[in-house]
Amino acid sequence: MEARNLQGKVALVTGVGPGLGQGIARALARAGADVVVCDVDADALAATQAAVEAEGANCLALRCDVSSSSQVALLFKSVVARFGALHILVNNAALTPNRPIDTERRNKLYAYNSLPVARDTLGFTSEISDEEWHRCWGVNVHGVFYCTREALKIMQPRRYGRIVNIASIAGISAKSAHSPHYSATKGAVVAFTRSVAYEVAGANILVNAMAPGGVATPAFNAYLENIGEEARNRLWQGCPSGRFGTVEEYASTVLHLSGDHYLVGQVVSPNGGSAI
Repeated sequence: MEARNLQGKVALVTGVGPGLGQGIARALARAGADVVVCDVDADALAATQAAVEAEGANCLALRCDVSSSSQVALLFKSVVARFGALHILVNNAALTPNRPIDTERRNKLYAYNSLPVARDTLGFTSEISDEEWHRCWGVNVHGVFYCTREALKIMQPRRYGRIVNIASIAGISAKSAHSPHYSATKGAVVAFTRSVAYEVAGANILVNAMAPGGVATPAFNAYLENIGEEARNRLWQGCPSGRFGTVEEYASTVLHLSGDHYLVGQVVSPNGGSAI
């Protein structure tokens, strides 16, 4: 896409911690948009605001827990008060499986898929607590709904909008079988994307999803370093490209979906061939 093709547009990105969220916000800023960023982590929020402003864009940074409908409503009121409009929404905020127990489950799955071991249950779902399940849905699904609902209230009267929901390869394949709660939420995001896209396309509001595979964030690169060469090699058996996508590669896909195109209700999955 041409540089600065989003000049005059206002974009909101949720969940802008280091990695994909910050990368998307910076890409939108480089394309000329005014950028609103939100997160629950004040330090991450400040860092991303600085990164966006370094790209020469106007930036409004607001703390918001997207699992709270009241906080989301205030977030969107603040956007309109500052910029008068909203043209682009990127629903990126999500809880990802990154606790020690998640790493244990992930390693167990990778070994199961790459070593000559007997077939048996992996025992993931039976160990997930109510709290773990509901917390994941609160951010990953309810948050996407709350933000989309508020965005449409702004976009529909103006008959223009672009909404990009960040789903995951976990929602379209069994690649993340180690996290069935996470996979369920991302599958819900895919279904929600398609339904809303059909509903609002006639008003020139284009809703699509990106379902990334592995993202080469600093945190995940550190994980790869810690698991050792043998475990890394087992991991790459499931990824024909032999690497994860960079933040910049994924952000460029979001940038395209935020601009002028003919995509409605599509799930674009850059994943290096992990799911074909």
